Amino acid sequence: MSEPRDFSRRRFLQFGLTASGALLVGFHGDALAARESVPPELLGDDLTRLTAFVMIERDNRVVIGARGCEIGQGVITSLPMLIAEELDVEWSKVRVIQLPYGYEVVDGKPGNRYGSQFAGGSMSISTGWKDLREAGATARWLLVRAAADAWRVKAESLQTQAGHVLHADGRRLSYGALARTAAAIAPPKSPVATKKPQDFDLIGKPTRTVDGRNIVTGQTRYGIDEMLSGALVAVMLRCPYLDGSLESLEDNEARAIPGVRDIVIIEGPKPDEVFDGPLAAGIAVLADNTWAALQGRKALKPVWKQGPWADESSASLSARANALLDTGESGVDVRMDGDMEKSRKQARHTVQARYEVPFLAHATMEPPGALIELRADGALLVASMQNPAGASRIINRLTGLARENIEIRLPRSGGGFGRRLQNDFVAEAVLIAQKAGKPVKLMWTREDDLTHDFYRPFGVHAMSATLDRKNRISGWSHRCAATSRTYRTEGMQDDPPWTGTLEADDFPAGLVDDLEKIYYPIPSGMPRGWWRAPLHTFHAFAVQSFIDEIAYEVRRDAVQMRLEMLGEPREIPYSGHGGPNFDTGRLANVLKLCAEKIRWSERRTDGRGIGIACHFTFGGYSAHAFEISMQGDRLVIHRSICVVDVGRAVNPLGLEAQIMGGTIDGISTALNLKITVRNGQVQQQNFPDYPLLTMADAPAKVEVHIVESTLDPVGGGEMGIASVAPALANAIFATTTVRIRKLPLMPELMRML
Repeated sequence: MSEPRDFSRRRFLQFGLTASGALLVGFHGDALAARESVPPELLGDDLTRLTAFVMIERDNRVVIGARGCEIGQGVITSLPMLIAEELDVEWSKVRVIQLPYGYEVVDGKPGNRYGSQFAGGSMSISTGWKDLREAGATARWLLVRAAADAWRVKAESLQTQAGHVLHADGRRLSYGALARTAAAIAPPKSPVATKKPQDFDLIGKPTRTVDGRNIVTGQTRYGIDEMLSGALVAVMLRCPYLDGSLESLEDNEARAIPGVRDIVIIEGPKPDEVFDGPLAAGIAVLADNTWAALQGRKALKPVWKQGPWADESSASLSARANALLDTGESGVDVRMDGDMEKSRKQARHTVQARYEVPFLAHATMEPPGALIELRADGALLVASMQNPAGASRIINRLTGLARENIEIRLPRSGGGFGRRLQNDFVAEAVLIAQKAGKPVKLMWTREDDLTHDFYRPFGVHAMSATLDRKNRISGWSHRCAATSRTYRTEGMQDDPPWTGTLEADDFPAGLVDDLEKIYYPIPSGMPRGWWRAPLHTFHAFAVQSFIDEIAYEVRRDAVQMRLEMLGEPREIPYSGHGGPNFDTGRLANVLKLCAEKIRWSERRTDGRGIGIACHFTFGGYSAHAFEISMQGDRLVIHRSICVVDVGRAVNPLGLEAQIMGGTIDGISTALNLKITVRNGQVQQQNFPDYPLLTMADAPAKVEVHIVESTLDPVGGGEMGIASVAPALANAIFATTTVRIRKLPLMPELMRML
C-alpha cells in the first residue's frame, strides 16, 4: 500500500534556494526545512539525492527529481517529463535524479513529500498525471511572477519558452537569472492551471530513457551494486519446507571458513501468521565478502523440520481442484446474472472446457537483496524495491526507530514484476544487522529467489457456454478452483477469497444475459503474491482460449464472435482495478486493428497458423496476434503483433518498449514456465529448470501499434502480457489442430503431438 497523501496547498507548494541560487520546488514541510535537508551533493559537489522536484541553477541548468521506483517500466523518464512539460524547459537541458523515499510528518500527520512512490498496478502515470504537472506549472508560475516584477508588467502578459520568460517587446530572461527572486515569492493559494493538450511540446513525443547510456555501458548502479564501508556480506540458508523450522544446526565447519565472521539464526513466521517479516526460517552467514559467505553457507549442516504442508504437491492440488469443480462443493458465488440454469436447458449448443494455470515465480534478473545500516538515531536502507513505504513500516516495527529517521534510497531495480512489492528481504536484513551490530549487505542467489518467492496462484478454470439457435452466446459459466491470493497477505485478510483469481466484472460480465462466476478455494502452504498483471494473466488464458473453442465448435469466426459479444461501443461499470468503467468500443477497436495487421481474413496455405486474443487490464486495452509454424519440435514465431490503447501516451517510445518487453515476457512464460511443488518443497532451482525464452526462439520483431488517444493516460507496464498466452494457444491450434488447455504450452504440445 502507498502512503496517505496530504496535498494541502501549504504542504504541496514549498520552495527554497540552494547556496548557489538554485530554485527548489516540490513537496516539503517548509522552505527552511527544505534548505537544511538539502545534502551537500545537491549544492554542487555531486548529485546523489534531492528533497524537491525541481532545481534550477543560475546557468539555466535544470535538475528534476524522479519520485517513482524505477523497475524497468520507464518512470525515471516519463514522470519527470510531466514536470518538464509544464515547466516549459528543453528536455535536452534537463538532468534527472532519482529521489529517495520521502516519508515525513507535518503537523502530526504522516505522509510522503513526493506523493506516491509505490510501483505496482501500472499506476505511476495515472497517479502522477495531475499532481506532477501541477508541480511543474507552479515552478513556471513563480518564474513568470519574478519576471513580471523585474519588468513591472502584469504576469498574464508574459509567456515562457525553452527555459526563458518572454516579454512581448522581445526581451527575455532565463529561468536561472530569475531563480533567486522567484524563490522569495509567496506560492499561489490555488492550483495553477496546467497546459491544454494542444499546447504540449514534450508529452507525446518519443523520448529515450534518461539513463539508457549508463545502462548499456554498465555504469548504472543497481541495488545489488551498493555497499557501505564496514558492512558485512550476509547470505541465508532458508528452510526448504513450507512453514518448516530449524531443528538443529552444526556450524563449526562453516565458522572455520576464512572470512566468515558470524552465523545467526533467523526465526520464520508461524504457520498461518501474516507474512510481515521473513518468509521462512533460516540461518544467516556473515562474512567479509560474498565468496566467503557462500562457502560458509555450503559448510552448514542443518536439520530441518517439516511443516504442516509436507504432503503438498502440484499433483494433489490439481486433483483437489478438479474434484471441487466436479462436485461443486465449497463454492462461493462471485457474480450471478440472469438464470444460467434456464440458459442451459434452452441451449441449442453447450461447450465446456477446463484450463490449468501453474504457480509462477517472478525470476527478476536482479534477485532480492538489501543493504542496511542501523544506528541508535536512525537507519539507512538501500535496496531495489517497489514498495518503500512497506519497507519503512517493517524497519519501524522491528527496530522502534521513528519512520522520519529512516532513510531509504531507491536505486534502479533489475526487474520487479510484483516481487519487490514484498519486503521480506528487508526484514531479513534488519534482523541480521541487529544481531551483527554492523551494517549488512544481504545477498540472495537465484536458487534462493526461485525457491522462496511469493508465487502467482495455481488454479483450474472450468468454462461452460450456452449458445442459442443463431449460435450466439447466451450464457457463460466461469468456475475457478484456485489457491487464494489473499492467503496470509497483510491488508487482505478481509478481502473476498477470490481476489486475484476471479474478477466479478471481467469479460464477459455485462455482455451476456446469463452469467455465473463461482470460486472454490484450495488450501495450500505456498506463499502467494502479485505477479505482473496478476489477475489477468491468471484467467485471460482460459477466457480467451475458450472463445476460440466456442467459435470452432459452431464454425464461426473467432474475431467476429468477440466483436458480437462486445456489441455497440458503451461503458460498462467495472469495480476492479482499472475501473470505474470498461469501454467495449476501445477493446473492439484494438481487436479489429490487430486482426487487420495480422491479415486475419487471409487463408494460410503455407503451414502457418495465426491466433488472436484481447483483454482489458488495469484501464488499458490490448490485443495480441501471432503467426507461427512448427519446424519439427520447435515452435517458430514468424510475426508477433500487439495493439494497445492506454489513453494519451506520455512517452510513446517508452510505451512501445514496455509492450515489447511484456510480449516477450508473456511468450517466455506461456511456452515454458511453471513452478511445481512436491513433498512441501518447491522443485525448481535455477534457469535450467525454469527456462526463460532464448533469443533463438524469440520473434525477430514485436510489432507494436499504439492507438492515438486524447483520454487521460494509464500505465503500460502490464498491458502487454495478459493476452499473449491465449493468442499463442489459439495459433498453435490453428497450426497443429492440438488444443492446449494447460500451461505452459510447450511441454503439453510435445506430449500431445
